[in-house]
Amino acid sequence: MPSALPDGEPVPDDGALPASALAGAAGRPLGFYLHVPYCATRCGYCDFNTYTATELRGTGGVLASRDNYAGTLADEVRLARKVLGDDPRAVRTVFVGGGTPTLLAAGDLVRMLGAVRDEFGLAPDAEVTTEANPESVDPAYLAALREGGFNRISFGMQSARQHVLRVLDRTHTPGRSEECVAQARAAGFEHVNLDLIYGTPGESDDDWRASLDAALGAGPDHVSAYALIVEEGTRLAHRIRRGEVAPTDDDVHADRYLIAEETLSAAGFDWYEVSNWATSGAGRCLHNELYWRGADWWGAGPGAHSHVGGVRWWNVKHPGAYAAALAAGRSPGAGREVLSAEDRRVERILLELRLREGVPLSLLKEEGRAASRRALGRGLLEPGPYGEGRAVLTLRGRLLADAVVRDLVD
Repeated sequence: MPSALPDGEPVPDDGALPASALAGAAGRPLGFYLHVPYCATRCGYCDFNTYTATELRGTGGVLASRDNYAGTLADEVRLARKVLGDDPRAVRTVFVGGGTPTLLAAGDLVRMLGAVRDEFGLAPDAEVTTEANPESVDPAYLAALREGGFNRISFGMQSARQHVLRVLDRTHTPGRSEECVAQARAAGFEHVNLDLIYGTPGESDDDWRASLDAALGAGPDHVSAYALIVEEGTRLAHRIRRGEVAPTDDDVHADRYLIAEETLSAAGFDWYEVSNWATSGAGRCLHNELYWRGADWWGAGPGAHSHVGGVRWWNVKHPGAYAAALAAGRSPGAGREVLSAEDRRVERILLELRLREGVPLSLLKEEGRAASRRALGRGLLEPGPYGEGRAVLTLRGRLLADAVVRDLVD
């Protein structure tokens, strides 16, 4: 089931932000994340805030229905306009995620995008992305998205091996993701991403190489490769606890990451974030870079998180409660926190160290500087950038990124 929301102070009924959050806003990029909380089935490893029809039955009535969802989400976009007032920024990125956004009609996704365009305007070079399940799109659907303003699409491929997909409870068949890339290109999508997962119980090195080869053969310009994290409360966690499948250890994850780096770099992909590779700067996911660089984004939808000017907040999780709040003219926010200067410093280190450009050494305190020198000596940081005042992970450092970050934030 979905993980719990964090604690925080109450969000005002009108969603108003402190004046400090809006100060200097014109100089920061603004993005929108639009969350679609519906899935046909729940994957065994998933603890995202998503719901199947069975899970929603009798728990929200018509308010939780996906038939009304585009209009409900548009209500939150209009609320965002009121909260941000005369903020002059055109939106730089829009990302529709889930869940399975493509369970909604293509016209619904276009309508949600239209709400952002109508209220805020889109930058001339705006990146507009949706996630998609390979089994829930066809050429006509993709053409409708492209015509409606989407220019980037991300398919959840996960693996090219049927037995691996079966462990993950994925519903698509091997080969379908590759077909979707060709169909997206034919529809006019400039940028196409494939999401892969490595370290699934029962997956071999050869299985992983086959998945990478299949992804590259499809012709995307962006590949995301994530180590499988088994979250408590998921079906996969229960299966591992019962001994039905064996967990994958950290050494195997490291080996799979090295295989990914070798295979992707040989094919002309460069890493720009620990789990993401692109064929060019234009192929990078600009929306995710907003997150990693601490810019502003408004997350609309049940359980969505937002950040504007050092204030972070999150919405109620259930689609019925979310819709009811908006129908009553209230913010759907469940809680928020105002980040201190120290919070923001730590978050910059946590997030920016994962990027190819790294993080300025000037952000580190004395203990962190000492830790950075040790990391440099252990081959975890690149010597050249270090001499220029930046901490940039080496390949070995990427394998140990979480440990390096923990040392540097001290």
